[in-house]
Amino acid sequence: MSNSPVTRRDVLGVGAAAFTTSLFTGRVKGANDRVAVGYIGLGAMGSGNLGYGMQVPEIVPAALCDVYQPALEKNEAAAKRKGFQPKIVKDFRDVIADKSLDAVCISTPDHWHAYMTVEACKAGKDVYVEKPSCVYVEEGQKMVQAARKYKRIVQAGTMQRSGGYFKKAREIVKSGILGEITFCHAFQSGSTGKNGFGTPPAGTPVPTDLDWEMWLGPAPKVAFDLNRWGVKDKAHPDFGSGFPTFRYFWDYAGGAMTDWGVHLIDPLHQMFDEVMPTMVAAMGEKYYVTDNRETPDTMLATFHYPKFLARYESRTANPLPMFGMNFGAGTTVHGTEATLFVNRGHCYVIPASDKQKALEVKYENDNEMNQMNVPHWKNWIECIKTRNKPQSEIETCVRSSTVCLLANLAMRHKKTLDWDEANWTVKQDDVKPFLKAKYRAPWKLVV
Repeated sequence: MSNSPVTRRDVLGVGAAAFTTSLFTGRVKGANDRVAVGYIGLGAMGSGNLGYGMQVPEIVPAALCDVYQPALEKNEAAAKRKGFQPKIVKDFRDVIADKSLDAVCISTPDHWHAYMTVEACKAGKDVYVEKPSCVYVEEGQKMVQAARKYKRIVQAGTMQRSGGYFKKAREIVKSGILGEITFCHAFQSGSTGKNGFGTPPAGTPVPTDLDWEMWLGPAPKVAFDLNRWGVKDKAHPDFGSGFPTFRYFWDYAGGAMTDWGVHLIDPLHQMFDEVMPTMVAAMGEKYYVTDNRETPDTMLATFHYPKFLARYESRTANPLPMFGMNFGAGTTVHGTEATLFVNRGHCYVIPASDKQKALEVKYENDNEMNQMNVPHWKNWIECIKTRNKPQSEIETCVRSSTVCLLANLAMRHKKTLDWDEANWTVKQDDVKPFLKAKYRAPWKLVV
């Protein structure tokens, strides 16, 4: 497949047709075979994914890879406690080249997602890749191309799609009981200290057990910075929160917009059949925190979809919950007859009439409705064997990620962006260059 822009037919038509029995290959596992998975990136998300995968009997964690030695040791010990003896690898290229592996899980910082996914597809491996799918719009485009060209099953880490409440929310929207829908709202709120993650001193040496050059990879070469790295390291106890703070630097990610925003906007795409907005506008600022992060602590974005408006708000310096309930994040769909609210632990239908009370969708076993991660992994493995379309097939995550990337670009360039669906680009010529991946040599993204 060429590297030409993904057209509407590429994204909507061919994508749906690609998942047929014609994709069976000699490496497809039978119903009783186990799938050998190599895990690349073993930080907060990678450790979690290893744990989820080990709860799926059909999976063997056959290789572990990270550029930080303590992360390798921690996860090797976790695998051994479950009776596994994975290979320990420091260079992800060795994992991708390993013919004994059937699939890889990519839980690295965001700026590595696209490159590793494309290379794994080229090597004939199926892929589980964390969200957001990419840092540049063009990267997502090439991830879809690679999945199609090499006939790979690529599941994205938007695991809410495997959660019962989100599936039910889609059913409710499709049923029509909300009436005519004209507005949707996604929000995330929280409270952070004024000092945030702090500002690490310049000149902090690279930990001896970290390969900083490989961690940076295709991103610009910069001096080591504890917050850019974002790991709670015993040698630097005053920095790092256990949360990946790399997400707050433009070289590697897109702040709350691509972290929480993808999870909160993706349900709208799930409910409304992956339709993209036609216009995107956004504003944001670092109003409160004083640390060295680059991305905003407060942000509003508006999306003009063909049949409704949607808004995303990020309030990381204000924990006020919405609807008088203890919900720090969620997605709402507002119709003429009722409003739907959904998050990872609840699904409500709130009638438009103030004389009626909100109805919480309940089930015989609500604990099962809360489950997302392990079912998501089970779905991926099932699809590896059947070659059916997975719950979060890469195209879906590319769409949700692209919407969030466009919001960041609209904010940073201070202009409303018009989305050109047919050519998978924006109509503003001065912004088009910022959709393209900028990789540091020798890394090149080639499908």
